[in-house]
Amino acid sequence: MAGSAGMSIAHARAAGAKEIAIASSNGARACARAMEVLKAGGDTLEAVIAGVNLNEEDPGDSSVGYGGLPNEDGVVELDASVMHGPSRRAGSVASLRNIKTPSKVARLVMEETDHIMLVGEGALRFAKAYGFVEENLLTEKSRLAWLVWRKSLRDPRGHNNWGGGLSKPTAWLKRQFPGVDESTLAWAWEVAVNPPTGTINCLALNAKGEMSGVTTTSGLAWKIAGRVGDSPIIGAGLFVDQDVGAAGSTGRGEENIRVAGAHTVVEDMRRGMSPKEACLDVLKRIARNFNNDRAKLAQFDISFYALRKDGEYAGASLWSGAVREGKRTPRTFAVNDGGPSRLEPCAYLLERS
Repeated sequence: MAGSAGMSIAHARAAGAKEIAIASSNGARACARAMEVLKAGGDTLEAVIAGVNLNEEDPGDSSVGYGGLPNEDGVVELDASVMHGPSRRAGSVASLRNIKTPSKVARLVMEETDHIMLVGEGALRFAKAYGFVEENLLTEKSRLAWLVWRKSLRDPRGHNNWGGGLSKPTAWLKRQFPGVDESTLAWAWEVAVNPPTGTINCLALNAKGEMSGVTTTSGLAWKIAGRVGDSPIIGAGLFVDQDVGAAGSTGRGEENIRVAGAHTVVEDMRRGMSPKEACLDVLKRIARNFNNDRAKLAQFDISFYALRKDGEYAGASLWSGAVREGKRTPRTFAVNDGGPSRLEPCAYLLERS
């Protein structure tokens, strides 16, 4: 197995690797932008950062950057990591406030310091020293979702200091927020009771066989202030080995950290596994940590994305997609290999009934 993988990678070097970018399902635009940079001769790290900047700067994207869902105090805290395959360097930031594009700050940590990670107030001071301007990242839409979350909280007796009863959430929300349309209220209620983990990972390979990756996030919605998940952790939310491939993750960060997921995916590929096999192997490790108890595993989801040096790629999730009205909606990831970006189905370890 290991020998065959080595032969395929060597063949890729001889034949000339193809340009490709992959990302989590929210990264179709990011992949398209990354491909534009690659085709223009840009560096692979420049490409993936330019890609995710579209998400980070979009106030309508509540998963990352400006407009990301806040912590329990109503403050947006951002995390990001970058890895540059050709130079074998990395940088990251965590719990960064008031800066839209943490991926750019992570790159500066990599390029302008001999450190790898800066956090909190120190990361903010560093960003400001390089000309980044502080901005309020909490949009009105995300603030609404935070208020709805606060009103959804209950003590064991069902009491809440922030609002009345929630026996009919839709009608109650309309009374509380009369100027907000129903679809936005429905979204706010959904993210209040099912906090999303909001993240984008993007990986790129150019024709010279060079690779880079980035992961950026606003983290788990309503998290305790200062909570950091896997996204800025090198080897968990992102890992790139120029000789083998790259991997990243979205979803339940705590479970990824416990298995050093992205690093493990790359090491599995080094030993000869395909990207799909490597992603599924790490998901099996996560399931093992819960003794494969489906009831416990059903409380979260996590996905991995892998891009090998020869251009083979895959995405895989812990769970299959949702089933609605007898039809399965698979989990997907974004791919761009030179044409329009497309979504491809993720492999999965467990199937939802």
